[in-house]
Formats: sequence, structure tokens, C-alpha cells
Amino acid sequence: MLGSDSHTCANGCMGMLAMGAGGIDVAMAIAGKPFYVKMPEVWGINLTGELPDWVSAKDVILELLRRHDVKGAVGRVIEYYGPGLAHLSAMDRHVIANMGAELGATGTVFPSDGEIKNFLKTQRREEDWIELKADKGATYDIDEEINLSILEPLIAKPSSPGNVVPVTEVAGTPIYQSYIGSSANPGFRDFAVAAEIVDGKQIAEGISLDINPTSRQMLTDLVQASHIKSFLQAGARLHQAGCNGCIGMGQAPATGRNSLRTTPRNFPGRSGTKEDSVFLCSPETAAASALTGVITDPRTLGKRAPKVKEPKNVSVDVHLLEKPLPYEEAKKMKLQKGPNIASIPEMSELPNHLELPILLKMGDNISTDEILAGGSRVLPYRSNLPEISKFSFEIIDPTYYERGKKTVDHGGHAIVGGFNYGQGSSREHAALAPRYLGLRVALVKDFARIHWQNLVNFGVLPLTFMDSNDYDQLHEDDILILEDIKTKMKQGNEFSIEVKGKDNKINVRHLLSPRQIEIILAGGLINWVKTTNKEAL
Repeated sequence: MLGSDSHTCANGCMGMLAMGAGGIDVAMAIAGKPFYVKMPEVWGINLTGELPDWVSAKDVILELLRRHDVKGAVGRVIEYYGPGLAHLSAMDRHVIANMGAELGATGTVFPSDGEIKNFLKTQRREEDWIELKADKGATYDIDEEINLSILEPLIAKPSSPGNVVPVTEVAGTPIYQSYIGSSANPGFRDFAVAAEIVDGKQIAEGISLDINPTSRQMLTDLVQASHIKSFLQAGARLHQAGCNGCIGMGQAPATGRNSLRTTPRNFPGRSGTKEDSVFLCSPETAAASALTGVITDPRTLGKRAPKVKEPKNVSVDVHLLEKPLPYEEAKKMKLQKGPNIASIPEMSELPNHLELPILLKMGDNISTDEILAGGSRVLPYRSNLPEISKFSFEIIDPTYYERGKKTVDHGGHAIVGGFNYGQGSSREHAALAPRYLGLRVALVKDFARIHWQNLVNFGVLPLTFMDSNDYDQLHEDDILILEDIKTKMKQGNEFSIEVKGKDNKINVRHLLSPRQIEIILAGGLINWVKTTNKEAL
């Protein structure tokens, strides 16, 4: 499965290779063109034991993030196996596969076994089940084991999913908000266990307990099981099904106040509040903390851990789904553009000579949320490039838009970054908007996979330092000189860049295939397709 959401990887819980990509890559695949991906390593993780009370699937993936941080799985597909799988439902596996994206993984794969068959049966799709598991004696590039029995409640502190510690380490920290929902904890159990924790009780004074059901089906099932009633009587706020506050569309926390969330990401400003302080945790920890008003290890509540049973008959309502039109009829359809929809302007080819001022120098782990934020201020302009570009790098440097715009007619500009540049959301606007403002070269220590591909697709040359220490030699407003760049790119993947007014040169490399070199030279994938594969448009 290929999807234009970085959390498409969550579908790996169903025994499929599911990967996130930029929207233009997905569109090309729909048009019948191949999707290109570098062959990843396979990281086998043997799950043993069984999760103890008050510990759930969220703590499994947080444990991996505690061990390996946010770039530990870059260039890898994670495959889970072992006896511990017998104790993890399909939706438990979804929680784990979902946040493989936060590890930087290309994808996450679970076997398709009896648990998956049971899930498909509840969705009235049992006939679609196919058993799929690793061959006997299968080997992996990397091996690891997680003993589920010894895990404890974990929490990611602000402002990175990799900043993981035991809940006990931050217990007692005051909170303002507790938020349950999102793609990272979307299952019936995730909501039901929280509802049972707060059932018959009142949340602490001054706390906002926000409930974000993940689908209309989930909302219906929670209503039928009386769990929504438990939430509302405890003082919770119920919101429309959807991504919502996870991407800053509502439920933004108060400035500088602590928000506990079951979401997958807590990058700076992602919540919709610039000076946010977001912790990531399990539904058990979120619900327990809502009752006490401080971060609370749920094991200390002094009650038995809830044992939730999945509903035998879930609500399945597909009448809102529409089948695709027949091909001949679809060709006749015309796109109706409102005033807030603007076509992508023509992008110029890559010049053979570039002199680019460095407009920004950034550190490690810069996320696409920091490059181009989401939230209610920004997302309404996602189909209006001139408007959405005004928010480019706003969190890092609010002067970037005006400075970048001035370079468009003078050859463009460059940015410099550290490790894992472009982690997080697959949003292609984080490449497209800076490109619109004149970005021609991104020179960093290394890239996150999807953002690197998005830069290529929109004609931004992604380069990495051959010696990461050269990062320290560059400063904002330095001018990078790239001579005879077209020839150098075709002759090899390593070359030197001059820094105007300085004696030293910076040795850089690219990891582009011959096809991707042609895309960069053409000014982006759209230009390249127009000239080489007109039938794909």
C-alpha cells in the first residue's frame, strides 16, 4: 500500500508492506507509473512474553523509541514476529506499526495470522483474509528482542517522540490537558480502557480531557458500549471524528502548559500552539493523569486494571463510500476551482551555475512541522501555494518568507541543516513551498526518507556533507557557488562546492539515481513527466 500520509505505515499491522510518500508519487502510481524506493534493510524484532497490567501497545513502540530515537530505523523495514504476537490484537499492532514512522522506518510488517482474520471478520471481510508469515528459518539484517512482560508505562517528553523516559520519572508534573485519540491510538480498546478508568469519577479541576474518536464507526461503537457516556459524565469534551488536534486543527493547548496526548508526534508547534509542551503517552497514562491533574503512573491508581472486550458486532456502514467513475466518464470530469485553489506555477530548470546565499542554518531533527506547520491557520491554504508559502519556516525564522521571496529572481537560495532533516509528516508542501520561494539546494548531514524524495520531486537538489564537520564551517549569508553543476552531477555523486570569499571548499555528495538526476535537472517531476511521459498526465 502506498499513501500520501506518513502514517500509511500503520497498515503494516494487516500483513502488508505499507509506505508513506509524497502526494505526487502517489498520483504517479495511480497513473500506472512505478514507485521507486531504495531497498531497505530488514530489522527483525522478536516479541516474547505478555504485556503486564496497565501497560499497552503504545509502551512497546515508546520502548523502541527509547532505545533507538527518531532515526533508528531510517533505511529499514521493521518485521515483528515471535510468541508475544499471540497477545497483541490487530489494533494493538496498528499502534506499534503507526509509530514506526517516528523511528524513521520505511515500513513496518506484522504477519497476517488468526488475529488479523478475526479483525477482518468483525469488518465483514473474512473472505479477504490470507495467511502471510515469514518462512521458517528466515533471517534478518538486524535482530532484536523485546520481552513484553518487563515493560513499564513510558512517556515521551517535549518535544520529540524519541525523548522517552518511564512515567515514574516525570510523575507529579502538573498538566493542563489530556487528549485521547489519533492514528497512534485509534482502536476501540484505546478509548474503552480510558473510559473505564474515568467511569464514575470526575476529572481534576482545571483539566481538559479531550476525546477524539478516530472514525464514525468508532464513535458509534463507543456510544453503543456506553463509553461516551462515561467520558461525558466524567467531564470530558467530545470532538468530531478526525485527525483534529494531532495536527493542530483544534484542541490547541494553552501556551507553556503541559498537554498529555496519545498522538504520535510532539514536534514543536505541531499542536497548534507555538510555545507548546506536549508529552506522548498511552491511553492508560492519559486517563489516570486526567483524574489526578498531574502526570500519573496508572499503576498507582489503586484499582484493578480494566479488561476490555472488543464488541462482537461492530457498526459497519459503507453507504457514504463512492465507487470510482468508469474511465471514459472520469475523463470528462472538470475540476472546479474555488478562489482558494491555485495551480502550481511553472518551475524553472536547474541552471548550470548557481550562486546561492544560505538563508537558514538549522540543527538536527528538523521536522516538516517546523518547515511548514499544520494547524488551523495554515492547512486551509494547502491548495493555494502562494498563500501557504507565507508560513514556510515560520517556527524557525519568521523572516524567511520575505527573504526567500527576494531571491526568486536572482537564482534562488540554499539552506543548511543537521541530521535527520525533514523527519515527520510526509507533507510535500514542506518541499514545495520553499521551492516556490527560491530554494534550489538543501545541504544537510542526512535526510529523512520521504522529505528527501519530496525535495527531488520538486526540483530541490538534496546534498549531504561528506565530512559532517564541514557543517561548522558554514554560516547564514555565506554564498555557495556550484560551477558546471549539470556535468558534475552526471559524472559522479561527489563534488566540491566553493564558499564565496573563503579559501576552503565543501565536499558534498548526492544519492540520486540517473532518473532522479534528470528530474532535478528538469526542475522537478512534473516538468520531467511533461517532456518524457506525456501519457502519464
